[in-house]
Amino acid sequence: MVLRSVGSARPVQPSRPADETPEAGIVAVGGAPPLRHRVDDPVTLLGPPPPADRLRGWLVTLVVTAVAALVRFTELGRITEGGHTPVFDEKHYVPQAWQMLRNGGVEDNPGYWLVVHPPLGKQLIAIGEAMFGYTGFGWRFAAATCGVLTVLLVVRAARRLTRSTLLGGLAGVLLICDGLSHVQSRMGMLDAFLALFVVAAFATLLVDRDDVRARMARVVAESRAADFEHGPRLGVRWWRLATGVLLGLGCAVKWSGVYWLVAFAALLVIWDATARRAAGVPRPWAGMLRRDLLPAAWALGGAAAIAYLLPWAPWFASETGYDRYAVETEGLQPWPLVPQALQGLFVYADRVLEFHSGLTTQGQGAHPWESKPWTWPMGLRPMLYHYQSGPEIIGCGSDDCISAVMLIGTPALWWPALAVLGFGLWRAVTRRDWRWSAVLVGYGAGVLPWFVNIDRQMYFFYMTPVVPFLVAGTVLAMGEVLGRRGMTRERRQTGLIVVGLWVGAVVANFLWLWPILNGLPITQEMWDMQLWLPSWRQ
Repeated sequence: MVLRSVGSARPVQPSRPADETPEAGIVAVGGAPPLRHRVDDPVTLLGPPPPADRLRGWLVTLVVTAVAALVRFTELGRITEGGHTPVFDEKHYVPQAWQMLRNGGVEDNPGYWLVVHPPLGKQLIAIGEAMFGYTGFGWRFAAATCGVLTVLLVVRAARRLTRSTLLGGLAGVLLICDGLSHVQSRMGMLDAFLALFVVAAFATLLVDRDDVRARMARVVAESRAADFEHGPRLGVRWWRLATGVLLGLGCAVKWSGVYWLVAFAALLVIWDATARRAAGVPRPWAGMLRRDLLPAAWALGGAAAIAYLLPWAPWFASETGYDRYAVETEGLQPWPLVPQALQGLFVYADRVLEFHSGLTTQGQGAHPWESKPWTWPMGLRPMLYHYQSGPEIIGCGSDDCISAVMLIGTPALWWPALAVLGFGLWRAVTRRDWRWSAVLVGYGAGVLPWFVNIDRQMYFFYMTPVVPFLVAGTVLAMGEVLGRRGMTRERRQTGLIVVGLWVGAVVANFLWLWPILNGLPITQEMWDMQLWLPSWRQ
């Protein structure tokens, strides 16, 4: 018998008994059930089908995205220093992006001895500057656009994760109303770009998981799963390749993207093995190693490396890029078979790593707004990006007005985080719920690596790519509160009321914080009322 590969034909959608079909768009929050043994069943292998309301799903997605665009772009360029100067860390990246426009795509770097991040984020900022000039709107346009696209992706990813259009839409609303995501989407900094690529990679990873299980279900339906001990070849997996490319682009924004590259690679191979086990493959882990590991290494290794290098093309083509000719100018020994331009990039990277290694509290002193990762889950130490007071600030109804922009996570979303994550960990361990495992892996990849070197200077805005996973975990918890088909009417109504109050609290909290998220003129009394905790003050 010849083993056939399984291509990406239309997924098998086996029929279900009526009492197993979730209500589309309301409480379809289940995923594949916990797998404790081989299943050999296409229905259990696929798990609950996607919501049948595709049109409504896209209408919800587009409406939520439109609201995100309205919120993110409102008075985008109003807050600057002195009317035309970037604020906070915009002062690093905005001028470097402008340098790229006038210097052939590379930074000429007059004020710093070294550029400390890869070029892609600054290239994206430069697109906005090329379109709208060196203005607040121009240098923030790309970040705001990416912030809006992140909301779109979160809606689609959460809908696929929960099998619920309602919960997918609520995920988008929660991300819109998160203060940290809002502010970072309105700043000419790099983290909004990293968040976009990480969330996009997570979304494609979810699609790849569904696609793989659909292919496996086809094999099971044809009674071919156990024909060979390692199971079938799965053919080309384009969504997995897209995941690798997106993570490579994330690393081309900030090196911290590698944390998600490693985490998602581990998640991917585990999902491949469990899919083979669920299909009844005799040796699922050996099958994963033989059939899936090398293609996964190419997709999340080779393709990611190529995607990482692409934004460096202007640097490779330049005559003035920092360290571009380090091998020649510094008399370094060339490496056999490695182009000298690539060796120059290695030298550049080594010096960037040395720079980051020296960014410690002991070596550089304590930054007034730095924080440590154990304060991040509940947002206990926000950051003040902009503060101005005096007679020139008008519009608050007083002679002493304040204009401030504070990076702060919406407490109604962030303060329940430990309970949400704890519940998710319990579900992942005791019920082997893959959805919670995926969310926790994405969340942990953005937090846990920073515990390795506690002395390093760290800041709350590092959580920007993590917020979508907090949102995903929150809507999974909301799905449990809503309940499932078969529960009493009173139980379902109670769940709807609780979730409605929860979402309403987040929206109301966001509206309360709106003045200090956007730098609107407020009185000193209102400013004091906005600062709820002592750690929110300098």
